[in-house]
Amino acid sequence: MNQKNSLGLNSCFLDKNDPIELFEAWINEAKITEPNDPNAVALGTSNDNNSPSIRMVLLKDFNKDGFVFYTNLNSQKGNDLKNNPKAAMCFHWKSLLRQVRINGTAKKVSDKVANEYYNTRGYESRIGAWASKQSSILSNRDELLNSIEEYKKKYDNKNEVPRPDHWSGWNLTPSSIEFWLDGDSRIHERLKYIKDEAGNWTKSLLSP
Repeated sequence: MNQKNSLGLNSCFLDKNDPIELFEAWINEAKITEPNDPNAVALGTSNDNNSPSIRMVLLKDFNKDGFVFYTNLNSQKGNDLKNNPKAAMCFHWKSLLRQVRINGTAKKVSDKVANEYYNTRGYESRIGAWASKQSSILSNRDELLNSIEEYKKKYDNKNEVPRPDHWSGWNLTPSSIEFWLDGDSRIHERLKYIKDEAGNWTKSLLSP
């Protein structure tokens, strides 16, 4: 029998007043059921001409202050966020028939936070952060491969590869978070949390 929470939703929605706590429960379930990258998330940005763009990134951290991912700051998404910090995320976990949509404002993480994460990356990934001019046009594939080899020579000590200034993280501070569960006959279940100016969350049921 399908158990319900106090709002009449499936019990997987729990009874949380803080959406970060509910997100933590859902992504922890996804880590068990998703075969690949349960932390993969579609990131939507728009440039100063209001042209939208979307791509997949990997969520590397989250807490009450927001959702963190890392990238080349000169990439398309990096340049978009410099000009327009409003952004959106969408997680979709097919194994659970669930998705989470997040809207908010992005800001760069501190150098300390970026350094700490960068130093956990493998050697090849740290070299790649130097070698790849992300989103720029390549004349051919060898241009990138040669750049990788050049930086390997420059930073041949695998324990001492500094973080490039053009590589860092963004923290998306949420203004709203919506949790969605697939329902029979397209009668889905939706729960949306909205943060007010005082930083408090209110939640509402949405029609499918």
